[in-house]
Amino acid sequence: MTSTVTFEDLNLGSSLLKALNDMDFVYPTPIQKKVFPVAMSGKDVLGIAQTGTGKTFAYLLPVIRQWKFVKDRFPQILILVPTRELVMQVEEEIQKLSKYQNIVTIGVYGGVNIRPQMDAINMGVDILVATPGRLIDLALSGVLKLKSIKKLVIDEVDEMLNLGFRAQLNTIFDLLPERRQNLLFSATLTPEVEELIQKHFRHPEKIEAARTGTPLENIVQSLYQVPNFYTKINLLDLLLKRDKKMSRVLVFTATKKLADEVFEQMEKRMEGKVGVIHSNKSQNNRFATVKQFDEGTIRVLIATDLVARGLDITEVTHVINFDMPEVAESYIHRIGRTGRADKKGIAINFVTRVENEFREAVEDLMQYLIPVVELPADLEISDELTEEELPVVTMKTIQVKLPKHGQGFHEKKEKNKKVNIKVTREDVMKKKYGKPISKGRKSFKK
Repeated sequence: MTSTVTFEDLNLGSSLLKALNDMDFVYPTPIQKKVFPVAMSGKDVLGIAQTGTGKTFAYLLPVIRQWKFVKDRFPQILILVPTRELVMQVEEEIQKLSKYQNIVTIGVYGGVNIRPQMDAINMGVDILVATPGRLIDLALSGVLKLKSIKKLVIDEVDEMLNLGFRAQLNTIFDLLPERRQNLLFSATLTPEVEELIQKHFRHPEKIEAARTGTPLENIVQSLYQVPNFYTKINLLDLLLKRDKKMSRVLVFTATKKLADEVFEQMEKRMEGKVGVIHSNKSQNNRFATVKQFDEGTIRVLIATDLVARGLDITEVTHVINFDMPEVAESYIHRIGRTGRADKKGIAINFVTRVENEFREAVEDLMQYLIPVVELPADLEISDELTEEELPVVTMKTIQVKLPKHGQGFHEKKEKNKKVNIKVTREDVMKKKYGKPISKGRKSFKK
């Protein structure tokens, strides 16, 4: 049980309480309980919360509770998120919470036709959920006015800055009214986030659900030392065959190329039960694949770190880090996809020798040593290496000795150049006397 305080102890109102009851939510998480009274007071909020701590409801509950109907067709509440997937997830959560209220919510993001989004905004909107780029497109087109914004929420602000949205955020701040409440949520408090706060916000109250980097208490972590890619594939296949409880497995890779390679190998072994999503996949493909995974049609979903922030899939039984992330904080986001809503989760890590430095960085961040598990006795250890795993062959570099200073090559003068041309005596005499000279030659008349 997360807390002895229930949602009924908060000043939520009957509509929100009824919606929460429909979802069987009784107890607020620590971040929800801490943020609610501060946000209700009108202060700016800086929430430091890891994935899986309930931070989406932490900002949605107070902003929906304070929403009031107005005739203005432009939005009162703006929620900025870094990815299209997160737009869809937040919009869906708002729909659930506002089930008994007439709140119009619209989600907008790039990569799709802008015209339907323009038409929807023209019909009127109360809460707008957006990615920065598409929001600017709509605002500059004249269709969307931001003059009525009373509350600004920026979720995953650290990831938004990592993805290069700083310039877009500055543009959006210039378009927003100065009198507004700001609620920022971030997994980490980086120097870039602190700089953003100092420039644009009014001394927000910092609220932490847990120390950044601490492992989530309800997630059991373990680690296998594995020699190479194909052995990792064999281990993943073996674990899935042995443990039927691995019913909804999220596999993370660092790159799109690796995600595709893992999918190709696992599809051979589990045809029709594996999916893959990354930024090269179309939006419709990504949504359809996530839906299949959420419904249990596919058992294994392979994803990259970039889309990890946008996934809000319930009932993930296991997270498998096929490789260790180079950025230690990304590990916290990955494993936070399991063990949600007071349920136990399992995180398994496949680590090669070259990845040990990334593992150590993760352990330093968490101040926790991930337990190492022995490889199964019947695991097939592969000798086959990928192109990336092949040893690099270095060629010996031959140094060319250059002439010392002052001994460089200089072009000879024209008179000193030697040309191998054969010159006869007759040619010399002709040049000297203007005609051929024949010494000692006599002509005889017949």
